Amino acid sequence: MTKADPSRPSSTRALTQARQTFVRSTAGSQSLERGLALLRAFRHGTALLTNAELADRAGLPRPTVSRLTRSLVDAGFLHYDVALKGYRLAPACLSLALAYRSSEPVLERALPLMRELAEGRRVNVGLAVADQSEMVYLDSVRFSRLGIFRRLMPGSRIPIAPTSLGCAWLAGLPAQPQRALLARLKTEHGKAWPALQRQVMQCLQDVRSLGFCHAQWAAGMAAVAAPLRPHGGALYALNVSFPVTGNEDAQAVTVHAELLLSLRRALLLALD
Repeated sequence: MTKADPSRPSSTRALTQARQTFVRSTAGSQSLERGLALLRAFRHGTALLTNAELADRAGLPRPTVSRLTRSLVDAGFLHYDVALKGYRLAPACLSLALAYRSSEPVLERALPLMRELAEGRRVNVGLAVADQSEMVYLDSVRFSRLGIFRRLMPGSRIPIAPTSLGCAWLAGLPAQPQRALLARLKTEHGKAWPALQRQVMQCLQDVRSLGFCHAQWAAGMAAVAAPLRPHGGALYALNVSFPVTGNEDAQAVTVHAELLLSLRRALLLALD
């Protein structure tokens, strides 16, 4: 009989704690994963999708999609629009989104501080988490060039690899899940990955040495970002973005990075 190695975790729950990432030995449900892939195919601005469109977006065979949409309609997660011959998200999805937002105590503490910085310094401030290979904004307070404050819609998505927000979140991950996500990004970006990888690795190094990273992803805007993990809590990413003309200015990056890191310290203190 082989003796257990006391230095190794003896259960998947222990492995989860040791690796700081979810681990279970029980096989998952492929049907459930495929059904959830259909729900994920709906994005902001996409009101209705047909079976063919769902199959294309989820990468699934049409017969499989037909079976899954039948189940999702029966379960109340999709609604079939008879006139337009397509599927819409059902109210149950909005209830889930509301339940998620109300379960995020970080937002309650973060928003007043984010709004104070955005309005006081005329910048955009955002808080986000990752979903697969994209960042999802939990909330954002934004200052337009016209002097009108607006909020980027919670749930809006941006890619991880080319953005400071995504790279900051990636930098906050433990080593093993970070390697796994980098491998996924390499596969998804294909031939574009070598150039993106150089930017990502520079951002990871900047977070390690400076506490933040920066990138200019959207035209006319630059952003600085930092990982945010309250004690014993989940990992978030926080960013400050600001308008630029042409290439980003090093002095502007330094000034906004100081604002970002000051906000991060205030948030960690408020969440402690």
